[in-house]
Amino acid sequence: MKGFVFTGSQVWRASILFINFFLIILAYYHIKPASRSLFLEYLGAEYLPYVWIGTALILGLAISFYHRLLERCSRLNLVLGTLALFMGLLFLFHYLLEQQGKITAILFYIFVDIFSVVLVEQFWSLTNSIYRISDGKRWYGIVGTGGLLGGVLGGKMAQGWLEKGWLVTSDLLLVAIAILAILVLLNLVFARIGVYNENTEKSEIAHFHEGWETLIKNRYLLLIAAILLLSQMASPLVEYKFMSMVQVSFSQLDERTGFLSGFFATLGMIAIGINLFVTPFIHRYFGIIAGLTLQPFCLFISTWGFYLHPNILTAQIMKISDRGLAYSINRASRELLYVPINSLHIYQAKAWIDMFGYRLFKVAGSTLILLLTQWLPIRISTVELSWLTMGICMLWLVAIYLLAREHRLIIQASPA
Repeated sequence: MKGFVFTGSQVWRASILFINFFLIILAYYHIKPASRSLFLEYLGAEYLPYVWIGTALILGLAISFYHRLLERCSRLNLVLGTLALFMGLLFLFHYLLEQQGKITAILFYIFVDIFSVVLVEQFWSLTNSIYRISDGKRWYGIVGTGGLLGGVLGGKMAQGWLEKGWLVTSDLLLVAIAILAILVLLNLVFARIGVYNENTEKSEIAHFHEGWETLIKNRYLLLIAAILLLSQMASPLVEYKFMSMVQVSFSQLDERTGFLSGFFATLGMIAIGINLFVTPFIHRYFGIIAGLTLQPFCLFISTWGFYLHPNILTAQIMKISDRGLAYSINRASRELLYVPINSLHIYQAKAWIDMFGYRLFKVAGSTLILLLTQWLPIRISTVELSWLTMGICMLWLVAIYLLAREHRLIIQASPA
């Protein structure tokens, strides 16, 4: 293709970033199932909304602190420092988990969520600093696939260690430490050979008020934000029901951790399969609006199935309908929505959604769970939460319908 020539150095750099992202997610998918399983062991699914609210608030502070550090330190030094800090904390948690305790399980759960957000944001921040926009469009899809493969292999490895009896749940933290140590060494080597020479082009910084003002002035972007945030509100409801079924179905810690590891790996494989085969077909023959509709439609149907037959199988199908489609066709369709929009407006809107909107709506979803299942005088069961999930899906589909009209108008107004 004309104007799309790859050089040896570009392939080498993309390969290194692919490996880097692969290792980050590989480590994460060793400790993610451990954190979920340990939380169920010591507290139970009914306390999950509390920890989600706490995590959202702490993450806001952590990301704010991280951006302040970024103004004073190079991205590479910040990455190396964070990896060293996380390795130390994992050693500490490994020791504390052997002592057992509710507080440790809560703190470890929050730590794992911060681990994923900070390392992934750092990775893309570093990647953005060494790629120009034109190069990023060529290579980001390939680099991002490293994370999907890391999730699949990480889940399968963790499941294998536990099923063979070579490790117990807390030992998965030591595997993650070893992976992070490899990441530190690779980053040092790559920095020395000049792979991480940062692009000197300055990027614009979007402030909170700019993102919000951009959204309320642009109906199209506001509707995009609505479908994103409705999905974020539905997510904790799905997770709560799924984890409740996991708790009922698996009483032994290591057995439960092994199941979660295998499930997360399967979820990753399904997302990759949808990306490779379903997404191109839907986009080509039905369009990106159909791609957006698939997740809320499938989630509505699977939630109805869970309501009729609440068990671990229908809970898995519901979870796959949510996250499996969110990580694949929904994300690809969403990114295509931004194509006809001014790049500065996109950046400002995304900044508000990522930094504030996601956390606000996850807190809202968690609060709804607590209100309906614990706080109000009249309470409903976990299974009956399905009605709320289906209601959110209906609002989500309405927002997509309204968005489709705006999208047609924008495409018609765009130059050919």
